[in-house]
Amino acid sequence: MPKKKRDQRDEQDQRDRSVRELLRLPVGERIDLSAYDAGGTPGGPDGKKAGAAATAALGPRLAELQERLYAASTAGDGRRLLLVLQGMDTSGKGGTVKHVIGHFNPSGCRIRAFKAPTEEERAHPFLWRITRALPVAGEIGIFDRSHYEDVLIARVRELAAREVIEDRYGEIDRFEKSLADEGVTVIKVFLHISYEEQRARLLERLDNPDKHWKFNPGDIEERALWPAYQEAYGIALERCATDRTPWYLVPADHKWYRNWAISSLLLEHLEELDPRYPEADFDVAGCRARLVAS
Repeated sequence: MPKKKRDQRDEQDQRDRSVRELLRLPVGERIDLSAYDAGGTPGGPDGKKAGAAATAALGPRLAELQERLYAASTAGDGRRLLLVLQGMDTSGKGGTVKHVIGHFNPSGCRIRAFKAPTEEERAHPFLWRITRALPVAGEIGIFDRSHYEDVLIARVRELAAREVIEDRYGEIDRFEKSLADEGVTVIKVFLHISYEEQRARLLERLDNPDKHWKFNPGDIEERALWPAYQEAYGIALERCATDRTPWYLVPADHKWYRNWAISSLLLEHLEELDPRYPEADFDVAGCRARLVAS
C-alpha cells in the first residue's frame, strides 16, 4: 500500500477510536516516555485553528453535563470527578485550568495547585493534604500537581528514603481504589512535553517581562535533571495504573491539541456517567398555579 494511503488509513483509524482509547497508557507494562511523540496529535483536529474551534464547540455540552452532575448531587447522587494533572514545568497544567476548566461553572469546581508541603502538611502522612482537597458530591475537582509529587520530586531529589517511596506507590494505588469505590471518577493526565519545547517556553517567559513572574531560576536546575524525572515519571505511570484508574498521556507540545484532548477526555467520562436532573419532589402543577395566581 502506498505511504500516502497508509497514512490516510491510520488517520481514519484514529478518528474512529475514542480519545480515551487513543491516549490511555497500557496497564502493567513498562513505560518508556521516549517512545511517545510529545508533538503528536492523535485523533485531533487538523491544525491549530480547527483545534481551537473544536474545543470551543465542546464547551456547551461540558457545561450541561457539569450542571447535571451538580444537580444530581442535590438528590443524593454522590458521584464526582477528579482530574489529576501532572507534567514537567511548562507542560501546561495551568493552561489547562485556564482554557479547559473555563468551560465549567466555577461554583461546581474545586481547584487546587499543590506546591511544596507546608510545615503543617509535613507533620502528616503525605496523602493527608490530598484528602482534604478532594471534590465533594457533584463537584469536579482539578489537581495541578498532586500526591504524585511524593514519588516524583521526592525520588529525584532524594527527599525520602527509597524504601519509603516504594511503599508510597502501593499507598497511592489503594487510595485511588478507595476513591473509585466511593464514586469518584479519577482521570489522571500526564502532559508529555519535549525537552526542546520546554526550553522554548522557558525562554519565552524570560524574553517577556510580563511573564517573569512565571519564571523561577530553579527551573533551570530542575531541567538539568530531565533524564531522572523522565525515569521517575515512567515508574509512576507504570506502578500506579489500574483498569479503574489508568493514566492518559496527552502530547503537550501543541497547546491547542492539549486543550482539545483534555476537553474530550472530560466529555467522554461525563457522558459515560450520564448524570440526570432529579425529578421534582413537590407538586409542580400546584406550585405553578399558585404562582400564576399571585
